[in-house]
Amino acid sequence: MATAAARTARTLTALVAAVARTARTLTALVAAVALAGCGAEVDDSGSEKKTESKGDGVRRGASAHYPVTIENCGVKTTYDKAPQRVVTNDVGIAEIMFALGLEDHMAGYVAPDYKGDREAVAWKDGYKKVKWLSKKEITKEIVLDAKADLVFAGWNYGFGEGNGFTPASLEKLGIGSYVLTESCRNNGDAKSRGVMPPLEALYTDLETLGKVFDVEDRAAKLIAGFKKQVADAQAQVPKDGERPSVFLYDDGRDKPLTSGMYAGPHDIITKAGGDHVMKDLKDSWVSVSWETVVERNPDVIVINNYGDVTAEQKKKFLKSYAPLAGVSAIKNDRIFVLDYVDLVESPRNPAAIAALSQYLKGVRKS
Repeated sequence: MATAAARTARTLTALVAAVARTARTLTALVAAVALAGCGAEVDDSGSEKKTESKGDGVRRGASAHYPVTIENCGVKTTYDKAPQRVVTNDVGIAEIMFALGLEDHMAGYVAPDYKGDREAVAWKDGYKKVKWLSKKEITKEIVLDAKADLVFAGWNYGFGEGNGFTPASLEKLGIGSYVLTESCRNNGDAKSRGVMPPLEALYTDLETLGKVFDVEDRAAKLIAGFKKQVADAQAQVPKDGERPSVFLYDDGRDKPLTSGMYAGPHDIITKAGGDHVMKDLKDSWVSVSWETVVERNPDVIVINNYGDVTAEQKKKFLKSYAPLAGVSAIKNDRIFVLDYVDLVESPRNPAAIAALSQYLKGVRKS
């Protein structure tokens, strides 16, 4: 009898253990289903494992990317998630978003009629995917109607105290701002702009926006490609001879608007093998006197093609303006045209360097 009792006890113990194992299994399965519903992955041991984003904007499980803190023009901002309804101002800024593949995060763009070739860039489909909100000046009404959660513009690229459209005024409306790095104000001066070399400003914006929108891999790939494009262009610049001096003519009859050391043309000219005659001006876009242009006697003039005055009309004015008659670029008819979007901070800057470098080869001094 004792032996039979022992056998019975062992059998009961085994049944209890089996029931306990079944309960643990069911508990693990329930936990796994619950975690999967929250977007987390579960490994074989039943523990939660957060999945990192690959940095390409594709959500893979519960991303640990956010919150993310960035610095833009000296201001730190923390994002708990990627902005979903961005409104951009100006064509170069829109193309930064397009190049990063962020069309789905945009509510629209504001820009005047664009004279350049939209079909020549890899991100051309952005113009078809994103709504063109206005061809006129950006306003609070436009961004409110678009239900914007972020405005990407720049000082004198939409932002300005004169029109009351500033990051501070948007903040009061509950709308965030991102300022184009080329346009950052330096030394607290409300007039002068620029805090770093122009190409570095482009790379900074690509890298920073990559963090904001969790597309860091895309940003890094773009930057690497642009740097290679610039390096390839520089490799073709002749090593011998004197660099031709270059003046950027934007517009203006009484006083020409040109580029200082912090606007895109500075890096475009210098990296293309030229000597930027206004490189000492610690500003981005700035007006100078015609006397200064004559004194510096540029070998080449680059025309910024935009606005109501065509490049051909600008060229005709320059060649007929008597004070410039003795300037080397005018005497030798060395005038080169680039589009507006090539010259302001934009993903087209590297290609503009390559184009100008080819032209300057033919005018290099021996």
